[in-house]
Amino acid sequence: MRGLLYIIAVILVIGWVLGVFVYSAGGLIHILLVIAIISLLLSFIKRGTVD
Repeated sequence: MRGLLYIIAVILVIGWVLGVFVYSAGGLIHILLVIAIISLLLSFIKRGTVD
């Protein structure tokens, strides 16, 4: 599950970067960034509680 969250976060960050520099879609790009950050935070929190 931890790896899946990390992969999703990386994909969303890449999508956000491409969206910012290639096509400006307004608020959608920032929503992708927020989702990616939340996924990374959840990954780090879960990693800390499992170990």
